[in-house]
Amino acid sequence: MNLVCLDLEGVLVPEIWVEFAEAAGIPELKKTTRDEPNYDKLMNYRLDILREHGLGLKEIQETIAKLDPLPGAKEFLDELRATGQVVIISDTFTQFAQPLMKKLGYPALFCNELVVADDGEITGYKMRIEDSKYSTVKALQSCGFETIASGDSFNDLRMIKASKAGFLFRTTDAIKADHPEVPAYETYDELLAAINEARK
Repeated sequence: MNLVCLDLEGVLVPEIWVEFAEAAGIPELKKTTRDEPNYDKLMNYRLDILREHGLGLKEIQETIAKLDPLPGAKEFLDELRATGQVVIISDTFTQFAQPLMKKLGYPALFCNELVVADDGEITGYKMRIEDSKYSTVKALQSCGFETIASGDSFNDLRMIKASKAGFLFRTTDAIKADHPEVPAYETYDELLAAINEARK
């Protein structure tokens, strides 16, 4: 049985940190997993900047409330889910993702949790499992699923390469150049066709 595993940010919804960086006028927060492969280093960098500017969960959620899925994402996801099982595996956090899940029709989501103080300061984060995307794909395979994976960033590559079929989607030129063996697509139609072919 095939199970499609998709990244969330950059694939189905905008990059939340990039959108918040623009809304808050803090360009340093535009750095994402496309730029920094070490997730712990990236998150600690982000939390330091939030602390420095006195910003917390409330301000980020105000930005998220104004976001919509990327154009065509909901239709793409609906079509995938009409013909097979799909799970979103993301390094984002429940507190960020929930409003966007509503707009995507409540697909299954595996993600992480922020640690938030009573005053709204984000003091840390809890990863669901180490190397979460790769570990989740391997666990699903141990349950009898053949995984097909797609994402756009460094932290998606192990999930993609561990799967029966894997694809990069709207990634950077640098990641494409470093991983020419992974097919890369720019449109939902192309990705849908590739996934459906892999499902056969």
